[in-house]
Amino acid sequence: MSFEAWTIFVLFWVVFVTTPGPNAVNCISNGMMLSFPKAMLGVLAILTQATLFLLLSALGVTALIAASPTGFLVAKILGAGFLIFLGIRNWRNAAKPVPAVERPARHVYLHALAVAVINPKSVAGYLAAFSQFVQPEVPIWSQMTVIMPTALVLTALSYTGFTLLGVVMGRAALKAVFNTWIRRVLALCFIVYGVLLGASSTPQLETMR
Repeated sequence: MSFEAWTIFVLFWVVFVTTPGPNAVNCISNGMMLSFPKAMLGVLAILTQATLFLLLSALGVTALIAASPTGFLVAKILGAGFLIFLGIRNWRNAAKPVPAVERPARHVYLHALAVAVINPKSVAGYLAAFSQFVQPEVPIWSQMTVIMPTALVLTALSYTGFTLLGVVMGRAALKAVFNTWIRRVLALCFIVYGVLLGASSTPQLETMR
């Protein structure tokens, strides 16, 4: 990958991981309600998903997933339903005080991993990255030595930032009413993302090399 191509890839990936979505909302929510070290388990889960999707993209598996309308439809419906469920549950719990006992670390990690994995629109993002930046005449794994570290570092920085934003928002939410409405806005975001996901179309692969 040339320096020019790498620069364009960096710009693409920055936009990809900084555009607010379910992962960002979950990181903000974790930052508000958990200690910072435990909230960072959510970022670790996103990095796990990113590593998996990058490897699957390199192997061409994501292209097969997106090329199957039925498989994509099932994944889309399950993902949309899960996000809407989270949104409704979080909205109903917004007025309740945060439990004194924090969630187990495993629950924080697995919950964030589920949010990251069930969104099939992520497949479209990884396909776009590989269709535009991977050079077919160059061995894929030699290119991955550049693509993967770049993508994972940018992903970690972005979602760490969203987690820190949640920490700041949590400290600012000194009044119970303010805290309730912040939590309800975050819950509403999950519902909106679920509806948008359910209404989305299957990624088109005409641009794939």
